[in-house]
Amino acid sequence: MSKWTEVPYLMDRYTEFEVTSDRGLDYRIMAATPSVEAPAEGYGVVFALDGDALFLTLAETVRLQTRKPKGYDPILVIGIGYPSREPFDVDRRCRDFTMNVGGAALPVRPDGRAWPPNGEADHFLDFIENELMSVIAERWPINRDRQAIVGHSLGGLLVLHTLFTRSHLFSHYIAGSSSVWWADNKVLQELESFRASWQQNRNVRLLLAIGANELPDMLEGTALVAQGMEPLLDKGIALERFTFADTEHVSVIPSTLGQIPRFIWS
Repeated sequence: MSKWTEVPYLMDRYTEFEVTSDRGLDYRIMAATPSVEAPAEGYGVVFALDGDALFLTLAETVRLQTRKPKGYDPILVIGIGYPSREPFDVDRRCRDFTMNVGGAALPVRPDGRAWPPNGEADHFLDFIENELMSVIAERWPINRDRQAIVGHSLGGLLVLHTLFTRSHLFSHYIAGSSSVWWADNKVLQELESFRASWQQNRNVRLLLAIGANELPDMLEGTALVAQGMEPLLDKGIALERFTFADTEHVSVIPSTLGQIPRFIWS
């Protein structure tokens, strides 16, 4: 009879940090460090929202796709999660990923309940910009021309909001199944302002992804963002758009994440 011995499953180079922001909010920061030394320019890096949903899949995707001799250059993966460890912490992500809409009415939730506290996206971006990114850059050598952010659903909305209001933060933006509908398509108004004020002084790349079987309003929202970006495509903005067949709002996530190593190094 075969002998079985149970041992702990340890994932080398995976680290977790508990952080309390300057505003007193608790986060869990997950890091997957590449197994090789950084190139002279530094590691590419991707910051993943909803870390408990995206981090492990993305980290393993990066580990497999950066294996040499044929793989992409190394990428540091940073996940931003919450103390609850829920894949999608509804209360926290609603607070962190949505824009302040003042007194504007929000659509009714499917279950009829009131929305959790929301509208603090800019405070969350302050945390990323002024606290998190500086700590990461101190701990690991980072290639500032290969810094990405990825988010799904409300996280995709936050990615678009970041691009349209703080495009200096990242070089690569991955918006998956974005909740463009939030607050009567407010992010499309931000897109208009971004387009009007954009000056070609740097290069920025945007990847839009969605599942072919998602709800019509989700598909329409992604299409409207792509359409709105078209006038900038010869002005320092590069756009990639994927509609993955036979996938819906959750099953599309691995397909979206699978594009990231190539996207960062292309």
